[in-house]
Formats: sequence, C-alpha cells, structure tokens
Amino acid sequence: MSKFDRRDFLRASLFGGIAAAAVPSYAMNTLAQSANAVASTALDTTSRVSLVTGTDRADMAFRALQPFSKELAQAIGNKRVIIKPNLVSSTMQLAATYAETFEGFLEFLKSIDKLENVLVCESAADGPALPAFENYKYIPIIEKYKAKMLDLDEGPTQDIWLLNELNMRPMSCRVSSLMTDRNNFIMSVARLKTHDRVVVTGTLKNIVVGAPIKDPGYGYGRDRVAGTRNHKTSVHGNGFRAINFNIFNLAYTLRPDFAFIDGCTGMEGDGPINGTAVDHKVSLAGMDWLAVDRVAVELMGVDTGKVGYMNFCADAGLGQFDLSKIEIVGETLANHVKSYTLSRNIEKQLEWLTPLKERADSLY
Repeated sequence: MSKFDRRDFLRASLFGGIAAAAVPSYAMNTLAQSANAVASTALDTTSRVSLVTGTDRADMAFRALQPFSKELAQAIGNKRVIIKPNLVSSTMQLAATYAETFEGFLEFLKSIDKLENVLVCESAADGPALPAFENYKYIPIIEKYKAKMLDLDEGPTQDIWLLNELNMRPMSCRVSSLMTDRNNFIMSVARLKTHDRVVVTGTLKNIVVGAPIKDPGYGYGRDRVAGTRNHKTSVHGNGFRAINFNIFNLAYTLRPDFAFIDGCTGMEGDGPINGTAVDHKVSLAGMDWLAVDRVAVELMGVDTGKVGYMNFCADAGLGQFDLSKIEIVGETLANHVKSYTLSRNIEKQLEWLTPLKERADSLY
C-alpha cells in the first residue's frame, strides 16, 4: 500500500474516534426483554422494499436508498453510522461487496447530510480486514468521503452464548460491541448469494456472522497462535440445526437497522464463496431487514420454507415475512425472478426441518 499501512489504518479508525466513544458494558438482555424491544414490525403491518434494476452498482445503490431518504435521516439522527459490507473473502470479488456499491452508499449519505460520522467495519473471514479493503479498492473511496474504517477484530468486544449441536450445550462467542450497541445505526450491505449452510445468505447473516471476531494472534496454518479462536465458527454451532437457531437467536442482539442487497451479479451454487455468477441486474433495500431478505429469496426463486433462520425470525415477529404485506417500490418483483441453483449439499442443509430424534412418551 502506498498511503496506508497497518498503523495508519488503526490510527484513522480506532484512534480517530472509536476508542474515545463510550461502549456500553451490559450483559445480554433476556430473550423476552429483547423481543419486546426488537419486534417493532408487527406481522399485521406493511413493510416497504425498494427494487431497482441496472448495471451501474453505485447508481443502483443510490436509487435503492432514495425512497427511504426521510426515514433514514430521522432514524440516523445523531447516531454513528456503521456500514458493514460483506467481505467473506478478501480475494474473491464475486463473493464480496463491490467498491462501486459502497461508493453509492456514501454518496447517498452525503445527499441526506449524514456523512459526518460514518464508520466502515468488517471482520473478514479469511484474515485481517485491511487487505480486503485494499484489494477491493475501498480505501480511496473512504478517503474521498472522509469516513473512518475499522477491523472489528481490533475493537471492543463482549461475550455471548450460542448453541452447540454436538452436545446441546452453550458455547461462548466473542463479538464486536460496536455491532451490538444500539446507539449505532447499522447498515448491512450484503450480496445476493446462495449458501452452503443456510440455503441463502442475507442482510441479517451479514451482520450476525460478521460481528464475531478473531482472537489476537489468530492466523491460518503455521501463523496461528496456540489457543486463539475464530469466533465466527461458533455461530455455525457444529450442525445445520444449530446454525439456523443461532442466527435467529442473535437477531435479538445483532441486526441491521437498514438492509441492502446488491444483486447486480448474484451467486448461485456453492455460495457464499465458491458459487458461480448470475447476471441478475437487481438491487433491493429497506428499513425492515426481514422483508428485504424475504424479497431476496423470492428473486432467487427459492422456496422460503427451506430457509430456517428466516422462518424462525418470522415466527418471532422480528419483521415482515408475508410477501402479500410487503410493498415493492420501483420495479415489479415478478418480472425479475430467476431460478438460482442451490448448493450441492442442500439435502443436508434441510436437516433443520426434522427432529433430532423421536422421544418416548415416557419422557413427558
């Protein structure tokens, strides 16, 4: 890098305002308490999702956000804006959020005068975030709009508990406190992709799996310090049932305040990394992340009954999942549905639909 090294990266991000900010030191609320706070979108209400088409990712992002200008300006208020791209791979562009999409986001925030306190955060799955920001040419855009950036692995953290399917015991997971702090306004910038664990990825999963950090010293192969962990693997829960439950359960603590999905080029097959491209030319956005993810599943021609964590969230009233109660703003949804090929292990993924085992009546 010619302008940024690791020290500059941290200085421009962590020491440029993050470290000085107060991070709440609270235990995770109980499920019932969180449900009361989160379920602001009742199942009998209508949610809006914008759907745009095109080939210019920056323009598509800007236009997808425009219908929510007033709502976003009001919801952001004086909060810090955290933009979470999807950089599951730091080297494979098809799997990651494009810089053009990211620039359209920042240009939109500039248009509503909400560019003053913007932080771009990521914890890449395959290493530090800085190489990913560099490889995908994020840094010149961040400089242009005077935003800040942070590797979530370097920021404040808190411990949460998840389900381990192997022994049905809780296991710890360390996540970024910045992503759980409701004083921040979290914007999820996801990609339209199939998935090899939960059928389809989406805006919620982008936050839930991005927030867990890698311990200091965690590396790959010989570079790994003994005893360090990649906490993202804890979300997977060692099973197809547990990963769906864990994503649902974490939605009470980790969730986007605004959801966006770039489907200009989608991914089908063995996503979220090893799939193949789908020329789809769509983008969608909305204030209700579950409604956005629901429309995304429809656009991909996927049976919604197969996506466990989304159904769990719908049952809990965490957003609108009924397509008849989602108002599509812009393009006509039916005109842009494609049939995505699912991962080769789709039958294994659907284990969440079946019981672990039959229980004898004597147990009750």
